[in-house]
Amino acid sequence: MQPQQTYRVIIIGSGFGGQCAAIRLMEQGITDFQILERRDFMGGTWCQNSYPGAAVDVQSPLYSISSEPYAWSQMFAEQDELQRYTNNVIDKHGLRERTTLNANVRQVQWNETDKYWTIETDAAGSFQARVLINASGPLSTPVIPNFPGRDTFKGKSFHTNNWDHSYDYKGKRVAIIGSGASAAQVIPAVADKVEELHVFQRSPHWVLPRPDRKFSQLEQRLLGVKPLYKALRWLIYWSLESRVIGFKYSRTMLNLVAQRQALKHLDRQVPDSSLRKKLTPDFTIGCKRIILSSTLYPALSRANVHLHDRDDGIASINERGIVTAQGEQLDVDLIVYSTGYDATDGVISYPVIGKGGVGLSEVWDEYPRAYLGTAIPRFPNLFVVTGPNTGIGHTSALFVIESQMKYITDCLRKLETSGKQSIEVRPEAEDAYTRMIHSEMNKTVWKTGGCKSWYQSKSGHVIAMFPGFSFTYRRLASRFRSDHHIFA
Repeated sequence: MQPQQTYRVIIIGSGFGGQCAAIRLMEQGITDFQILERRDFMGGTWCQNSYPGAAVDVQSPLYSISSEPYAWSQMFAEQDELQRYTNNVIDKHGLRERTTLNANVRQVQWNETDKYWTIETDAAGSFQARVLINASGPLSTPVIPNFPGRDTFKGKSFHTNNWDHSYDYKGKRVAIIGSGASAAQVIPAVADKVEELHVFQRSPHWVLPRPDRKFSQLEQRLLGVKPLYKALRWLIYWSLESRVIGFKYSRTMLNLVAQRQALKHLDRQVPDSSLRKKLTPDFTIGCKRIILSSTLYPALSRANVHLHDRDDGIASINERGIVTAQGEQLDVDLIVYSTGYDATDGVISYPVIGKGGVGLSEVWDEYPRAYLGTAIPRFPNLFVVTGPNTGIGHTSALFVIESQMKYITDCLRKLETSGKQSIEVRPEAEDAYTRMIHSEMNKTVWKTGGCKSWYQSKSGHVIAMFPGFSFTYRRLASRFRSDHHIFA
């Protein structure tokens, strides 16, 4: 039996959230921490998601840690470059030496008497920490629908999150289930390499052209100059921030600008009227995640690609392939599940036991909720990175993560100066914050745009998104309120 390992802070997850947490802790002089990573490698999303065509959909100079500039090769970095950047950050800050790999968390529990968290893992033993930061991320638990007969398929199958690079799909008959952001990148990357491609779309997405460009060697050198890099970041930031006006305050602007541009893009790239009809959404643009792609529509228009919509969806799967709702048997060699993640109700995938033995799953039974999307009553010294209502549909998620870090480090600083051992958000403060969030959400396209999306929990509440400008969230997270917290 392994001895219990004790630290001041445990961080769960080694993606950008965990990296930002570790960097901020070290800036505050806190070095007694350990990162727990469930996989056998570090890095999170951009080291795990290596499917063909994988790339970021936010401009790279903004989709990066503010203190870690990088000479990006193009505006929207592809997976291999994002992986290099991630490993760069990890190595620069010596995070490998502070990380335990293969440490899949089985359960965490608060010890009320001595005020610390016990973290049980499957294979790495037990850990103890005064403070627990969950940075496992909302896009880390893949979902594969349980289609009838799914397990009888004798071909190859996997989720885009776990792409099997040992399998050669070239010249094969392939089915891709899903049509969201990941599928929109995989489809153009494989369409010209496979014999036949069947794409199963539950509902179409709005698509806008991807304004990508390669940076010249001179531009890359200029990106290494911190003041210039910072200026470019802010230029991109403010250009993206203006989108919130359409998402929340002006549906007319959204229709006149974004939706009109998307319809022109569709008309220009899809000459076939029947295919164009299948690809035209019936909800307001922005209600679901907008896809940025200049290659998706041409790929779907290829002769060897067949788009199946809801009326021609999947009835069942058998050993040979897929049976459609129209009764057609489609023999395939590979099924790719591009079916998303448990990003709302499954924000934290392991049991969390707080004060009085209460489970987080009980507290979140109706829908996930947290003060600043970060702190939860009855769960002292627990902080959730990218928790409920911290997602951003118009700009970089890293901007919000870094804003959360400001709140978390303020909590730790106040805890230290108070001479107490635990800090906990007051129930009334969390309740007031949550009511404000969902009142504001009612004004947004994510709630009223006429679609059902992964932004919503099973309750119908929009959980994935913050209903406003990201600078509003930063302002809220930067203004620590002692009266909103209990010190013990």
